Parts: sequence; structure tokens; C-alpha cells
Amino acid sequence: MKEFAPAFRFLIIFLGLYVGLNVVYGMWISSFGKQADPATILITQQTSWILNLIGESTYTQPKPNTPTVAIFKDMRVVLSVFEGCNSINVMIVFISFLFAFRGSWKKLAWFLPVGLGLIYIANLFRIVALYYVAEYWRQYFYYIHKYMFTAVIYLIVFILWWWWIEKVSGVSVKGILKSRQS
Repeated sequence: MKEFAPAFRFLIIFLGLYVGLNVVYGMWISSFGKQADPATILITQQTSWILNLIGESTYTQPKPNTPTVAIFKDMRVVLSVFEGCNSINVMIVFISFLFAFRGSWKKLAWFLPVGLGLIYIANLFRIVALYYVAEYWRQYFYYIHKYMFTAVIYLIVFILWWWWIEKVSGVSVKGILKSRQS
């Protein structure tokens, strides 16, 4: 049983942080009632800014009585951005993993904000891409949003985790796998 102690420790810390941070996040989101939260408003405005920079004429407006922000083009809603699209849930998974895996606090102090920034930027460009899918290939929107872009954002998180384990923390994933097979 002693050999499983590190795995149990990891799971307890990961799940504890994941649940705890989600409860705090849920309470924060709930405090806005039927209005969009500031993080969703911000990422939607930034998406519109990028779209305008590359030639789309868009603007944003929170939708009344819903926690969504609409991106408009020519007075019509092209995309509605819900609070789940603000990347905070993905960031919670990332944070929970980093703290559960352990590592140097000094390295964590720089890697955590870099990782969160990369997740945010990737999510921002995901929403830009979703705008184009919604505008020009609406029939594929559900599948691309639900499956493809969800996989892409979690692949980015997985790569960041790998980078944290292998490159920053200096732990060999291959070594861990080989020692488990022996």
C-alpha cells in the first residue's frame, strides 16, 4: 500500500483543488445571476477586437437575462459566448494538476502564469475560429465546438502538463512508465 501513497496523495490534492476551485468559481458565476460574468465579457470583447483587426465588422453585447455575450455582424448574432467558454474551467484543471504533481515553488511561480496565459490565448483563438465556423459553416458548428476544439484545448493542457513534468520538473515520464512495468 505504501507504494501507492504518492498516487493517492496526487489524487487527493488534485480532486480537492479541482472541487474546491470549482465551488468557488461556481459561487462567483452565480453571483452574476442571469448576467454574463466579467471574464466572459472580456474574452468576447477581445475576440471581436481580433475579428475586426482581420477584417470582420463585429461588435459584442451581453444578451439580456442570460449569462452569454453575443458577437454581432451586420446586426445579427453570429456567435453566443457562454461562461464555459471563458477558459476558467480549463485553467482550474491545469492549476489542480500542477499543485498535485508538486515541484519547485520557484519554477511553479513562473510556469503557472505562463501556462495560464497560453491556455487563455489558445481559448481566445478557439473562439475566433468558432466565429468563422458559425458564420461560414454553421452546419458543422456543433461537432467542431463540442469535439474538435474541446480536444484541441485539452491537448494544449496535456502538452503543458508534459512540459511541466519532463522539462521543468525534470521527471522522466518514460522512466515512470518503465518502472511500473518492471
